[in-house]
Amino acid sequence: MKEFSLDYLRCIRCGSKLELDVFKKQNEIEEGILECKNCHSLYPIVEEIPILWDDFTNYIANRRMLGGKLVRSSSKEMKKFLKNSLTRKLKNVEDRTKLEERWSTIYQNSQRSRFYSIIRNKLQKLPNFGLVLEYGCSIGIMSSFLADSNQTVFGIDRSFSAIKFAKKKSKENLDYFVADSTSPIFGKTNFELIVALNLLELIEPIDFLKQMSNQIHNGFLVISDPYDYDRGKNSIKTPLDAHTLRQNLKNLGFKIMQNTENPSEISWNLKLNPRTKLNYKVDLVIAKK
Repeated sequence: MKEFSLDYLRCIRCGSKLELDVFKKQNEIEEGILECKNCHSLYPIVEEIPILWDDFTNYIANRRMLGGKLVRSSSKEMKKFLKNSLTRKLKNVEDRTKLEERWSTIYQNSQRSRFYSIIRNKLQKLPNFGLVLEYGCSIGIMSSFLADSNQTVFGIDRSFSAIKFAKKKSKENLDYFVADSTSPIFGKTNFELIVALNLLELIEPIDFLKQMSNQIHNGFLVISDPYDYDRGKNSIKTPLDAHTLRQNLKNLGFKIMQNTENPSEISWNLKLNPRTKLNYKVDLVIAKK
């Protein structure tokens, strides 16, 4: 974790500032604990990655294979913290470690998709900003690109595997966090640009749009989605299509920009394995408030 990030991070539960206890540090903080002195919540930093989860024991219980790997590679202080968290066992819980590792590999193998080139081209036409946030950053394709032209960039994703890969292309003005996109890890901080690519099927769209709107007083929102809402028991309750997405943004005070007033179909190709590709048609919206 970069030390400058501490100025922005807030406790998920009570919104208070966090204090840092460092276990291991070189170029940046490799291991430590972020602690809220107000409600006593604890958030670990492991392998340079802060895990800002409301219930860390629940996060690691759903990723026990990951927990085992982290325990073996950690300092004495972090080993103790992780082992205490791993003692909690949840019934009928599927370990998400391999699934998240697989999707991290898929995104790595799909970085040359034309979709990312189009998004980069659109982002280049925007002004440079002081503070930028990407939700669902995965392996950091867009966050890393944004860090080349903006002052401070943050990326959030729930996959430790994806963030670990993103950290390999570290930049001085860029930091990543494992967190749920709905968690208020930045408190009431306002951003000049928020990017959220292909997340609407994973988070209740209307609630997510309101959240991002509250984080932008004067700035831009870049959002895309293929509207693939068929997720079985994990399906969201209120799906949006291309038209209702734009109308909701207008209701929140945004103006649709850069020739994205009409729905689009940008190809997003994902290489699932050497013989299988998934081809989405993605709609892109750029909005300004």
